[in-house]
Amino acid sequence: MNEPKPIECWLSDMDGVLVHEGSPVPGADQFIRKLRDSGRRFLVLTNNSIYTPRDLSVRLRAAGLEVPPEAIWTSALATARFLDDQRPGGSAYVIGEAGLTTALHESGYILTDTDPDYVVLGETRTYSFTAITKAIRLIDSGSRFIATNPDAVGPSNEGSLPACGAVAAMITKATGVEPYFVGKPNPMMMRSALNAIDGHSESTAMIGDRMDTDIVSGMEAGLHTILVLTGVTSEGQIDRYPFRPSRVVQSVADLIDLVE
Repeated sequence: MNEPKPIECWLSDMDGVLVHEGSPVPGADQFIRKLRDSGRRFLVLTNNSIYTPRDLSVRLRAAGLEVPPEAIWTSALATARFLDDQRPGGSAYVIGEAGLTTALHESGYILTDTDPDYVVLGETRTYSFTAITKAIRLIDSGSRFIATNPDAVGPSNEGSLPACGAVAAMITKATGVEPYFVGKPNPMMMRSALNAIDGHSESTAMIGDRMDTDIVSGMEAGLHTILVLTGVTSEGQIDRYPFRPSRVVQSVADLIDLVE
């Protein structure tokens, strides 16, 4: 086997890796500081399309993590880049919040409910039955169906909430049309992040807490994958999967010395 190349770029999931229920994971602040001080290119990734990178930067700062907006990559940004590649200057009917609508506007997309090229479904805390009905009718009329991520549920202080994947399933049931999901576990998310920082797969690491999204998408994109045990996947669950991460560590605190 060829020796792996030194890690020059870092991609990291956010929830479960750097923060947990709004609180920083121990050592995450030192890890981010080491990345910034070393000058290594890095991005914090999230499937959450609700917030803009600027919003998320402020939320992370409140948790004690200094991550600039330009170092945050969301499924909304990945979706906007994908659509711009597929159909530049197109149009979309959007169900989502500022993170998604801002990303699409900045990519040159027109947001409309009149014969749009795409129906784009993202995350929102207030899914509207009227908006979902409109989306169904537009898809029935020929609009292509895109969703930012396949996550079926999202967290809240009161418990789980229906998320993008669950609402997408309802629209699919009504139309018979499956969406194209851009966010993790689609390796498209990783490749678009690599393009954003001019990184190369053979010298980039992906840190995640989920085998079924972070690790599989990183592996399929050809990245060095690192599973941390501070989130969803426990050590005992790893062998249930037909693939393995390149490395397993307790937390990002164990990776500080790998940043050079």
